[in-house]
Amino acid sequence: MNTPAEDAELLYQGEWLRLVRRGHWESCERTHGRDGLAVLVIAVTPDDEVLFVDQYRVPLGARTIEMPAGLVGDDHDEDTLESAARRELIEETGWEAGRVDVLLVGPTSSGMSNERIAFARALDLKRVGDGGGVDDENIVVHAVPRSQAPAWLMQKHREGYELDLKLWAGLWMIDHNPDGSRRS
Repeated sequence: MNTPAEDAELLYQGEWLRLVRRGHWESCERTHGRDGLAVLVIAVTPDDEVLFVDQYRVPLGARTIEMPAGLVGDDHDEDTLESAARRELIEETGWEAGRVDVLLVGPTSSGMSNERIAFARALDLKRVGDGGGVDDENIVVHAVPRSQAPAWLMQKHREGYELDLKLWAGLWMIDHNPDGSRRS
C-alpha cells in the first residue's frame, strides 16, 4: 500500500482512498496500486465494434458508460500498464488483446486527485469469455458498431446514463496517435 508523501498531512484514510492536505490544498489519493495509476483500454473487435462497459458507480449514484479500465498494481507490484490493460479487458469484456500499445499517461482530475490514467490501445482481439467484471462489479458489455458509437453514446445519455468524457478521446485514439498522426 502506498503511503502519503512526507509533506502531506493525512486527514482521513479509508480502505481505497485517503484525503491529504499539502499547505492549504486538500486532495484525494488512491491507497491501492501504483501511485494512483489506472489504465483505460481502447478496444475494437474484429467486426469493427467498439467495446464499452456499463456499470453502476456509487459516487455518482448512476449507471455510467465507460471504456474498460482499472487500477495498475492493485493485485501485485509487478503489474505493468500493458498487463493491467490485458487483465481488465478480459475481466470486464471477455476479449483478449493480442497486442497492447500504451499511448499516453496523464492526470484525470489534477486539482482533486493524484490519479493518472494511461490510454492503451488493444489490438488483435479474440473472444475468450463473457466479461462482466469480478466480484460485485456487475458490468454490462456493449459492442457497438464504430460508425454508430457517438450517436449510441448520446442516446445512452438521454436515457440517464452518465458518460465518461474520456470516451471521446478514446474514440479519437482508435484511428489517431496522441500527436495527431494516423495510427499505422
